[in-house]
Amino acid sequence: MTLSLRNVGWGIRGNAIVHEASLDFEAGQLTALIGPNGAGKSTLLRLASGLLPATSGTVSLSGAPVATLSAPGLAASRAMLMQDSPLRAQFTLRELVAMGSHISAPSLSHATRMALAEALLERVGLAAFAGRDVMGLSGGERQRVHLARVLMQLEAAVHDTGKAPGFLLLDEPISAQDLSRQHLVLNLARAHAQKGGGVVLVLHDLNWAAACADRIVVVHEGTIHAQGPPEQVLTNKLACHVFGLEEGRVRQHAVSGKPYILPHDIMCGSLS
Repeated sequence: MTLSLRNVGWGIRGNAIVHEASLDFEAGQLTALIGPNGAGKSTLLRLASGLLPATSGTVSLSGAPVATLSAPGLAASRAMLMQDSPLRAQFTLRELVAMGSHISAPSLSHATRMALAEALLERVGLAAFAGRDVMGLSGGERQRVHLARVLMQLEAAVHDTGKAPGFLLLDEPISAQDLSRQHLVLNLARAHAQKGGGVVLVLHDLNWAAACADRIVVVHEGTIHAQGPPEQVLTNKLACHVFGLEEGRVRQHAVSGKPYILPHDIMCGSLS
């Protein structure tokens, strides 16, 4: 399965936010979208999901325009975790996660739905809270229960149809997490890719992006500025041009060979 964008653009009130973006996201691959605030990363992800209609160009899943797919077909093929998922009603964690499967796998039995919900809550570290009201959770806990919900959307479809998992689209999935939970969330994303699903996630932490992604796409001023493996893309030249850092801030990890940036270097101006 391939998620493709061809010459995709989007704007509002005459202002172009995304310009002529062409990308292919592949099953089995984890891609990180990085770039400065306001570069167009979240808009690009929403365009890829089909939740935001493009004003130009086409978005397709394995050759089929997403606009032509039925709601169940699209829900089974891709799931999107937004930056903010506000709730206005009271649900238990178990109920909220189970809701993720109603469109993508409508024929699933109630017992199977609940069993999958419990298993996913275990994986995001919230099994002990399964019967609690979602509104009583911390921000980081709510973020993880919504991650379980979108994973439910795709995994229930796999369980129902036997087809390969779809695309997991995550917008800043670790923004409210502590370090160990950031690791947990990114490991879950990596596991989804290893099972044959595609993963595209927006990250502001360049070190996590370099450490976990197979491919990095740099979005700058609404355009695709660069893309490729982290060690080829996250260079000193790019860090200076796109992120405004001083020369020499990007280092290479001695074990992984991946690039990384020390905040201490930025704060202190020291390269030692």
